[in-house]
Amino acid sequence: MTTTAPFTDAERTDLLAALAAARAALVGSVEGLDDESAGRTPTASSLCLGGLVKHVTAVEENWLNFVTDGPSAMSFALPDGVTWDDLMAGTARAYPQWAIDREKEFRMQPGETLAAILRTYEEVAARTEKIVLAVPDLSAAHPLPEAPWNEPGGEWSVRRVLAHVLAETAQHAGHADIVRETLDGRQAT
Repeated sequence: MTTTAPFTDAERTDLLAALAAARAALVGSVEGLDDESAGRTPTASSLCLGGLVKHVTAVEENWLNFVTDGPSAMSFALPDGVTWDDLMAGTARAYPQWAIDREKEFRMQPGETLAAILRTYEEVAARTEKIVLAVPDLSAAHPLPEAPWNEPGGEWSVRRVLAHVLAETAQHAGHADIVRETLDGRQAT
């Protein structure tokens, strides 16, 4: 779905600029923090700043993999004998690796550093820009992977993926601003 020739137009430029602004707001929320502070959960939720950056990084990477590779890039397969109802109720006898990995996205794990998390985010952002500039048509679409939260038979275009990544980034930048202010009184935006 990608080509080596760059496609630049006002729509791509605007989408990438909006995404860059949302990313900057998110990254601004961790400015000046050490690893311990980035892993703290000072609000009633279990969110930490490092985890929010990790989650947004994973979301962006996964959805851009969808753009380049289609629905096979996002498998939500369940272990044998486990149903979606079991999973949602927390009564599954086994959990799929993708669900375990998603839970870990929201927390800094032992040995993780904020610097490494931010470096990965920068790499994913650079890859996103390359993909968006190389895709011949933002209307190109793939069917959504099967999952209860996806419309059966639905499909998303590159444009829709970018809008989703932008919304997700902006939403979590807002969360990060609240966590940061609770952590040390600093307002990120």
